[in-house]
Amino acid sequence: MSQHDEYCIIRMNLDPKQMTEAKIGHLSALIFDLDGTLIDSAPDLQAAANRMLPPLGRREVDVEEIQLMIGDGVPKLVERCFAATGDIPPADELAEHAAKFTKDYEPRSAELTVAFDGSHAVLQKLKDRGIKLSICTNKPYGATMQILESLELAQYFNVVIGGDTLPGIKKPDPRHLIAALEKMDASSADSAMVGDNQNDVNAAHAAGLPVVLLSHGYTKTPVTELGGEAVIDHFDALEASLEALNPL
Repeated sequence: MSQHDEYCIIRMNLDPKQMTEAKIGHLSALIFDLDGTLIDSAPDLQAAANRMLPPLGRREVDVEEIQLMIGDGVPKLVERCFAATGDIPPADELAEHAAKFTKDYEPRSAELTVAFDGSHAVLQKLKDRGIKLSICTNKPYGATMQILESLELAQYFNVVIGGDTLPGIKKPDPRHLIAALEKMDASSADSAMVGDNQNDVNAAHAAGLPVVLLSHGYTKTPVTELGGEAVIDHFDALEASLEALNPL
């Protein structure tokens, strides 16, 4: 058995009618989430949180806690760190802590962060096929680019949209994804989303996109219950799942 054969599509959530509709177009563009999808960023976020909390008289948080705080951007992650370790500060103080967290985290955001196994290979294959690739993440743009460049992932993407790129707009707001489609000159009819959590599913479906979910991501709800069209356990299964949704 080859290594590729060891990985599989865990679930396809398409009925025959949906399968027929999905195969009408030809896939020309993909939007990827970042944290929990392409990269394991939890260790660096944990490290930043633990540089912030003890000086404020708070306990440190462990990586499992951080994993369940990721996905809604830095302000919400910082709020969750405070909620897990005591009282939540007033909004103005919380905003200050979030700004300090971002300033500390951004230049060190790729010290412990790694790309998930198989991500480089599949991104290269998709790029070689002429498929336009973009990132839509709630992570600040600066930290996003720091990580993409450090992990040599930036080369694959035509468009990168961070959580602060569009004022007031983040996932699950579909406009976050629609902006990426517009910049790639693509439409929902010939595109798909690859993510790991509920924000990805909600944003994609609101934008008219099918979603492939990675089981290695950060989510409280079991990934098979999030409502994605497909769930896979490794990037080696991504092309097959996309083929089922929309011919490559």
